[in-house]
Amino acid sequence: MAVELKEKDKNTEMPGVDHVDNNSNNVLVSVQDLHVWFELKRWGLLHAGYVKAVDGVNFDLHAGESIGVVGESGCGKTTLMKTVLGLVKPINGDIIFDGNNISQLNASEMHLYRAGVGYVQQDPYGALPPFMTLRRILEEPMIIHGVKDEEEREQRIYEVLTEIKMTPVEDFLDKFPHMLSGGQQQRAVIARAMVLRPRLLVADEPVSMLDASVRVEILRLLQDLQASHDLVVLYITHDLSTVRYFSKRIFVMYAGNLVEKAEVGELLGNPLHPYTNALLTATPDPDYENALTYKEVPPGEPPSLVNPPSGCRFHPRCSKRIDGLCDVEEPPEFEPTPEHFTACWLYK
Repeated sequence: MAVELKEKDKNTEMPGVDHVDNNSNNVLVSVQDLHVWFELKRWGLLHAGYVKAVDGVNFDLHAGESIGVVGESGCGKTTLMKTVLGLVKPINGDIIFDGNNISQLNASEMHLYRAGVGYVQQDPYGALPPFMTLRRILEEPMIIHGVKDEEEREQRIYEVLTEIKMTPVEDFLDKFPHMLSGGQQQRAVIARAMVLRPRLLVADEPVSMLDASVRVEILRLLQDLQASHDLVVLYITHDLSTVRYFSKRIFVMYAGNLVEKAEVGELLGNPLHPYTNALLTATPDPDYENALTYKEVPPGEPPSLVNPPSGCRFHPRCSKRIDGLCDVEEPPEFEPTPEHFTACWLYK
């Protein structure tokens, strides 16, 4: 049985993991009480604590919806993404994909799981092997996952390149990554993620390396793919100016915790958590008059995930903190309005 993470700041034992079943037909992915810690060692042997990168995260992803996970660098977004992909194992909690706990899959079952999950990397040039042509790049995942028929592989390559609008297809098949523009490289990365026809697409800052005009094209392409294939899309970003146009719901992450979850219009129009307000304040404003106006942002820096503060992790930077409560006790998740959740004592 999994060990409960009580008094987490004092816990020095690595908790175990139990299987948890997911009974909701509409939920493709369910993340339940997820903890991902990385052990620190001093001088190679001496235990020096843990980096608590993800520390008690819960959410569900429903079939056909897109979710944006936003937060500052170092908040745990990338670790959460890698855990969903099965690249990192949690020390406690469950990720349920279509009823199966991925942390308990054996090697062959994990092989099948990864065929159902596409991954769009942040840096397209770094993600594409420079010594392979585009044809070989798209063919390799199919070979690894047992698509033996050459005609079928060729047909899928033509289908996916047509769908991502790299046409005429013949003009691109024999090109190497360095022969493609930045936008074309990112389309190639998306094509590789889609060639196995996944059910979940994880996109890690997929437009941050691109010019502004190309960003719009890539986001529209991802929207079209999500709609036509009924994909679940987990969109990892720090940029609220793009996530608002792509995601159905937004999850706000801070210091390893999700502090607010709501539909995009509700969250942007009625932000509840002080940290969400800080993120929105820091978002660039295209209006010239507003851009010149001084905007107050919270003082200080995000806390160390090795020794996070007690209580609410945002309280040292929060102007609305309640002394004796916010700095002592970690807030549970409240629901001040329907389907709008926040972990903040202001709404107890």
